[in-house]
Amino acid sequence: MRYLLALTAICTMTAALHAGPADKPPGWGPLEALVGDWTGEGGGQPGQGTGSFSFQPDLQGKVLVRKNRSEYPATKEHPAFRHDDLMVVYRDEPGLRAMYFDSEGHAIRYDVNSAPNSNAVTFVSAVEPSGPRYRLTYTPVDRDRLQIKFEIAPPAHPEEFATYIEAGARRVSQ
Repeated sequence: MRYLLALTAICTMTAALHAGPADKPPGWGPLEALVGDWTGEGGGQPGQGTGSFSFQPDLQGKVLVRKNRSEYPATKEHPAFRHDDLMVVYRDEPGLRAMYFDSEGHAIRYDVNSAPNSNAVTFVSAVEPSGPRYRLTYTPVDRDRLQIKFEIAPPAHPEEFATYIEAGARRVSQ
């Protein structure tokens, strides 16, 4: 009986060692550089803002979940406000996709792309005749710093993206 318990324990430990962490994102390519907790400051049309976000694997590494919180001070044009959003990145044929929701009521479907010779990751929404098109790009500067750009294109000119927000972020934890 003792032999059987010892054998079961060894097999269980061996399987656990070979399986690796349950939530490590397998095969996410350039997205793996985004995993962690980030803080940053930004600028752009809404004004200087501060915020933080996280990219964390969930569902045993099957999805990446980004949670974001940004705060903007009052200006002459508008009062201070806070923006919260949630994005889930998932695998779908033929590649990666993301679904985005925010505290302003937006829901945006993105295709996720990365250039072959670049670590940049770009989220691009589909062309829709009645609404704007969105593009969100994360470009790693080094292991613990990112440049972020959010752009919007008008419905009549879906390829003419204009910068809405640019920001930098630094990793605060893996």
